[in-house]
Amino acid sequence: QVQLVESGGGLVQAGDSLRLSCAASGLTFSSYAMGWFRQGPGKEREFVATIRWNGDSTYYADSVKGRFTISRDNARNTVYLQMNSLKPEDTAVYYCAAGRIFGDYGYDYWGQGTQVTVSS
Repeated sequence: QVQLVESGGGLVQAGDSLRLSCAASGLTFSSYAMGWFRQGPGKEREFVATIRWNGDSTYYADSVKGRFTISRDNARNTVYLQMNSLKPEDTAVYYCAAGRIFGDYGYDYWGQGTQVTVSS
């Protein structure tokens, strides 16, 4: 059974940083692209960032480019999202996802999400 478990969310002030983690089990982690998505209050879920199976390529939504960094540790079956210069509009539930395709859609497995709240 595939499990993706996010952690690291919380309440921070604008300008602060957070690092989210997503621990994967039940799949061959190093064979999957990993992505981060988010869903803000009253909004649809949106793509945030993705990283190729071996970590050699990343891709970001324009709204987070230059502020967020996705990385992975295949030895630990974990993907990270370092979030800097947080803004109130970054407030959302953040989800990690695993998929066979490197991109902003088509993910097969999803975590339960972790809440990030950024106060102004």
